[in-house]
Amino acid sequence: MNGQQRGEEVSGRRLYERLKAFEGRAAATEGVAKDAVNEPMIRHWCEAMGDTHPAYRGAQAVAPPTMLQAWTMGGLSGHTDRSGAHDELFGLLDGAGYTSVVATDCEQEYLRPLRPGDRVTFDAVIESVSERKTTKLGTGHFVTTRMDIRVAGEPVGTHRFRILKYAPARRSSADGRLSDPSSPSPSRAPLDAPSEGAAAPPRPPAERRPRPVVNRDNAGFWAGVAARRLLIQRCTRCAVLRFPWLPGCNGCGCAAWDTVEASGAGTVYSYVVMHHPPFPAFDPPYAVGLIELAEGVRMVSEVVGVPYDEVRIGMPVRLEFQQVDEELLLPVFRAGAGGEGGAG
Repeated sequence: MNGQQRGEEVSGRRLYERLKAFEGRAAATEGVAKDAVNEPMIRHWCEAMGDTHPAYRGAQAVAPPTMLQAWTMGGLSGHTDRSGAHDELFGLLDGAGYTSVVATDCEQEYLRPLRPGDRVTFDAVIESVSERKTTKLGTGHFVTTRMDIRVAGEPVGTHRFRILKYAPARRSSADGRLSDPSSPSPSRAPLDAPSEGAAAPPRPPAERRPRPVVNRDNAGFWAGVAARRLLIQRCTRCAVLRFPWLPGCNGCGCAAWDTVEASGAGTVYSYVVMHHPPFPAFDPPYAVGLIELAEGVRMVSEVVGVPYDEVRIGMPVRLEFQQVDEELLLPVFRAGAGGEGGAG
């Protein structure tokens, strides 16, 4: 280890000691939800998620448990209840070059259902700050906050939220390898662009689309995609279709199911245009749509075939399967005529 490397290690250790000192300090104190738990928000959530469970409707309705965080969010006007410690921690990370942020995961615990009219209050604490970690996105620190949520002083749930504050990795050579931007003198030379008309070289592994997480609940869906078929789950008791794939029926709770193949026809129910943050595997701006299939379920997918600024709600689209790289096949939706249809 040379002198420069030892200096970097000492500097990193000192920074981590300063970050660690924030653990246990308040991130928010005596926060109050901007709105009481209410039926319109519950309805909007259920419509967006395609959740038709009867517990969320009627005179005795409760809020879906996974809405727990929704009642504490600051909205477009932002948060007004964050503590000085929270701002100091994030300022320290920004000053060290970790200026980008990505949410990684959350954990929730539910102690009792929330009902319309409940007024949520909360406190939050900086629960942990990780050592310096290197990821495919870049190098930085994971920060976990825990929010304790109450109604009239009674605990109703806990929400843990983890983010990565990081310095984005940069390409340092023509082979596409990523450098650590927190290094004192990283190479900033861009990759050579292909000449006009030439085929773009294959993306290196670090720039490929993220691989889907396949588990026992969704393995059948991805097997269908591999065969160029878009399969929708159907409850064998009440025949309700559901998407995304789940281990049980939202309507009747039955765990038994079969599948139907989507015809491939759909419309854009809603959409967003992704501009930021940029990831190596994607070329923003691009449109991501919530597609309502002809069968009545909705799924999120990329909208292709038209410029991103021409995508519109209600636009008809058609399923096709896009070979993203030599290993990954994904369902996308093409605006206008054409497309492969359900069977490809």
